[in-house]
Amino acid sequence: MPVKLVAEAEPGLLEAVNGLIPQLSSSAPPLNDEQLDEFLSQPATYLFVYEGVPTGAEDDSLRILGMLTLATFVIPTGKRAWIEDVVVDSAARGQGAGRALVEAAIAHAKQIGAKSVDLTSRPSREAANRLYVRSGFTARQTNVYRYGG
Repeated sequence: MPVKLVAEAEPGLLEAVNGLIPQLSSSAPPLNDEQLDEFLSQPATYLFVYEGVPTGAEDDSLRILGMLTLATFVIPTGKRAWIEDVVVDSAARGQGAGRALVEAAIAHAKQIGAKSVDLTSRPSREAANRLYVRSGFTARQTNVYRYGG
């Protein structure tokens, strides 16, 4: 399976994550080794990566072409999950990487007992929004508020 759950940093992970971050956010700085280790050591946060061969690659070695973060938490109404930071490398978009990542995260959330999985997506991200609907998500009528940066 091209999607795997990453438990600890391995060779090439930091470089791959830092290659994907600018495609996700133009304002997020790259991570260093310590920050990546801190992120991966969180007990209720899971990093999923998609490995594949980029279109037009000179060899057929696998590379990390996408990632997704699944955060889980327990509140009085039950365990919940939240999908964040879904990104697929521009060289691999349209090949099913995003769907594979989302499906793996949903399966993991169900396996650990989450009652629901939520995410947000800007309306301008049309392809991502189509992916989420095809993956079984429904738009909710809600306001999202943010305090701070």
